[in-house]
Amino acid sequence: MADQNEKALTELIEEAVDKGATTVEQIHREIADLPLTVLERVGLFDRTAENVRSLQEASIGAVYDVIRDVNHQVTQLAGELLGERFEKSSEKS
Repeated sequence: MADQNEKALTELIEEAVDKGATTVEQIHREIADLPLTVLERVGLFDRTAENVRSLQEASIGAVYDVIRDVNHQVTQLAGELLGERFEKSSEKS
């Protein structure tokens, strides 16, 4: 029972952080894109705006990929620590 609770808790936390990171990433991309869209509409710096957008998309994506990777690693660590805690609790009982 403790193993199931531990796993459910760590999965819930990991999923919440992943969803939060994805939401923030989408907002980040939309906000970052606004000035580029304006430049394109005005007809200024068309090629530059495309280059900046491409670089911006790649860098924003890389940042949030790292956040998700760290989240996954933290989830694994939390699972291990919770597992140790549950094992110690059951040994004392």
